[in-house]
Amino acid sequence: MIQFNEDKQNRKVADLLKREEEELVQLLSAKYGIEYVDLTVVSINTDALRLIDEKISRENKIAGYALIDKKVKVAVRNPEGEKVSEIIADIKKKGYEPILSIASTASLEKAWLAYKDLSFAYETRAGFLEVSSEQIAEIVSKAKGLPAIIAILEETLAMKKSYRVSRILETIIAGAMATEASDIHIEPEEEYIRLRYRLDGVLVNALNFDKDTYNLLLSRIKLLSGLKLNLKKEAQDGRFSVHIGTDDIEIRTSVLPGAYNESIVMRLLNPKTIAIPMEELGIPKKLLAVLEREITKPNGMLLTTGPTGSGKTTTLYAFLKKVHNPGVKIITIEDPIEYHLPGIVQTQVNDKGYTFLEGLRSALRQDPDIIMVGEIRDGETAAIAINSSLTGHLVFSTLHTNSAAGSFPRLIDLGINPKIMSSSINIALAQRLIRRLCPACKKAVSIEGEVKRKIDMILGSIVDKGELQAEIPTLPAQVFTAGGCDKCNQTGYKGRIGIYEGMKLNDEVNKVIEYNSSEEEIAKAASSQGILTMTQDGIIKVLKGITSLDELERVIAIEE
Repeated sequence: MIQFNEDKQNRKVADLLKREEEELVQLLSAKYGIEYVDLTVVSINTDALRLIDEKISRENKIAGYALIDKKVKVAVRNPEGEKVSEIIADIKKKGYEPILSIASTASLEKAWLAYKDLSFAYETRAGFLEVSSEQIAEIVSKAKGLPAIIAILEETLAMKKSYRVSRILETIIAGAMATEASDIHIEPEEEYIRLRYRLDGVLVNALNFDKDTYNLLLSRIKLLSGLKLNLKKEAQDGRFSVHIGTDDIEIRTSVLPGAYNESIVMRLLNPKTIAIPMEELGIPKKLLAVLEREITKPNGMLLTTGPTGSGKTTTLYAFLKKVHNPGVKIITIEDPIEYHLPGIVQTQVNDKGYTFLEGLRSALRQDPDIIMVGEIRDGETAAIAINSSLTGHLVFSTLHTNSAAGSFPRLIDLGINPKIMSSSINIALAQRLIRRLCPACKKAVSIEGEVKRKIDMILGSIVDKGELQAEIPTLPAQVFTAGGCDKCNQTGYKGRIGIYEGMKLNDEVNKVIEYNSSEEEIAKAASSQGILTMTQDGIIKVLKGITSLDELERVIAIEE
């Protein structure tokens, strides 16, 4: 007796129909001239997926699945579908460049399943995850300083809770942009929540608000940044973008568990604050002339060093802009891409295997003339970067050290042979950022007492007196201290400038490096080069009235 297995037959029919659909979609791919994709073998990027609401995605058989910088890959069952062009136009409005692929319904099912990984809050109304760029732009145009922003925030906090959370977040971001803050800090205390902005590298209190508002704000920020709402005891990192005018402001979010609740920091990556020409960075004249020669060499390595937030990336971008021309191939490996440079191949590291090491290996296969490695973090990356500089490439990179002399012991710690440094490294820089005095309210003080003693001590240590004469032809009788006015948000400072030191690898420096010498011994060997140290550069900027002695001592220790 023959038994008929209905379930087995149904599975066979379903498999046959799937195969037929895949074949049909592949034929349509050729017809429409767009790429065929099988999403069952592709990793779905949740940032790409969240660009289209789940309901719209299912109704129109369309889904985002890959995102590289601002290019988003979108799979669709029927490219000529009724609402497809409307959905694509909406993605473009958000500042992305859609690239269309064609996929089967079965293939799209995999993408739709990934919606559950985003967050249960996606069941809320469509568009909930949108930040109103127009609202932010309006607040930025109105707000003229921190007091105005605080007033707008207090007014927004008084609104009805049903709709105020979006407006509060938009106002907080707008406040950061209006005051040119680099970071937004939202910090829970036992009885209240504190909001602070980092202005010119220093945290400034904005206002305190209630815990209920904070809980709504935390959920909103987590949703926007692609973070998990139910994770309360683990650190999370995410990001989202705000499109203002012609600029895309990327916001990097960090959430950290704290004593009273999760602490939130949002870092604003604004292209306008990074696009500074090399001549305006604050590099002393002699060092600038040396750098202009070094960056035109066909090979070698230029290292910039300093702690996080000392402006290293801005300096590297300025170098790239200076050397870029149509005859040169430049590739960068960055974390993240903070400023898009036309004509340069920029790549961004990720947590899926594209590290600085892998990026550098891949970049070398593309025959570049100049490579920028965002940061040397390990021995392998250091070794490949050094070898690249020895084999006809010009390499720009950064290290985390305190001084230019500290670059060499750090590289030796990473396993680099000190004997090859002299032929691979052209120059090592160190830098910090100091605040500029507000020109509207700075106050003059006489150079006397302890101030005079410190200034005389530092000026006396300058080896090249000709450079001192070139920078300050006549020593002033007074310096300036911070005041405080509405233009500088009562801080006494407005904007920042770099202080720099540099060290070329000459015979004296090479000799001490080969003997595994300390930073102090290397710095002493390099003193004959006559390049200003950061302390000397800083004191010259104090005498020029650019900054104050207090600010210089806040940033670097003045050695006695």
